[in-house]
Amino acid sequence: MKAYIKTYGCTLNQADGDMISAVLSAGGISAAASEDDADIVVLNTCTVKEQTQTRIVQKMRDLDRTKKPMLITGCMAGANQDIIRKHAPSASIVSVHNMSRIAEAALSAVDRKPVEYTKKHRSNRLDMFSPTNGVVARIPINDGCLSSCSFCETRYARGSLNSFADNVILKAVESSVRRGAKEIDITSQDTGAYGRDRGTGIVELMQQMASIEGDFKVRIGMMNPEHLKDSIEGFADALCLDKFYRFAHIPIQSGSDKILEAMGRSKCTVEEFEEYVSCLRKRVPGITIETDVIVGFPGESDADFEMTINMLKMVKPDVTNISRFTKRPHARASRMPQVATAIINERSSYATKTVRAIQSEINSHFVGKRMRVLITEPGVSPVGRDPCYRHAVVTARGLDLGATIEARVYSSSAYSIICAPE
Repeated sequence: MKAYIKTYGCTLNQADGDMISAVLSAGGISAAASEDDADIVVLNTCTVKEQTQTRIVQKMRDLDRTKKPMLITGCMAGANQDIIRKHAPSASIVSVHNMSRIAEAALSAVDRKPVEYTKKHRSNRLDMFSPTNGVVARIPINDGCLSSCSFCETRYARGSLNSFADNVILKAVESSVRRGAKEIDITSQDTGAYGRDRGTGIVELMQQMASIEGDFKVRIGMMNPEHLKDSIEGFADALCLDKFYRFAHIPIQSGSDKILEAMGRSKCTVEEFEEYVSCLRKRVPGITIETDVIVGFPGESDADFEMTINMLKMVKPDVTNISRFTKRPHARASRMPQVATAIINERSSYATKTVRAIQSEINSHFVGKRMRVLITEPGVSPVGRDPCYRHAVVTARGLDLGATIEARVYSSSAYSIICAPE
């Protein structure tokens, strides 16, 4: 029996996809090269954006029309079971908390006996981790979060904070490195919340990772800025350790404190965010700062939007992800007075142009400089990362994945530096 896994969404979902594959394999279900070659299709879903949900719903409809056995997992399985039942009534549903039962559910689905395993409970699902042979290993460190953002329903899907045991995480890192991983992507819904339910924290986990033998780099995934209040200096010092990319993804979401309060994110003000960024840049040489911004949140006025633009121009994040606000069924913000779609689109376009100009200016400063690049993606022009996790396109053929090269930057764009081996 063969299964084809299609994953939508963030790095955490991609890490889940790796574990789904491992659980299916342990249950005697091999990987299919395509949907046509599969006995069952597993959709590992995302519920963050309406556009993504629309694509997933269309895929469910298509599969349901062809009578292909289907299993839905991921965030929609935890948060939007009603949507799944409406558009794919014959699908089996397995939430992330019940991932250990996914092979069982797949076998049942192929026998035309759909099942639902959706009860929320604490799950040490990282015990199911099995290292892959890739250069990049994605390792989740916790489910859920401690925040209550009014625009998000991911916590509804994944529950409250459940940090995995540090020894299990370290074992996953060690086994991945032994299998040839050169980049470890540490991921979760909020890495900054890690350990708050265990009396520890992300800094302590990073210090333990730094002692693991091997030639590899660790990328710490997204963390909400509220968790930096008591640990900013320790986090900065840990990022300076040799095993870590000098990189931090800290989403602020708005430059207006009024909007942050409406978002349920008032535990970190704009001023505090700016102080954290300043501290990291002073203590971590060359650090890359990534952030996220939502435009058109309910109640966002022209003045609020202008505050966001001014904040971006002052902070100058190396990478900014712009999202247009969309209503999520279980999120409080969906019941607030909405900003007109035309205004949201206009603001998104303006913010994107602003961000593109900022990033182009930053990346242009690297032209002519020499840097080390770890090759992580194949292609006619392979893609890699410098020690600060900058996206580097390498104009050369025959480079091995996982190789570290010395390169010189000769061009740049808003999204990449372009270099060639020396």
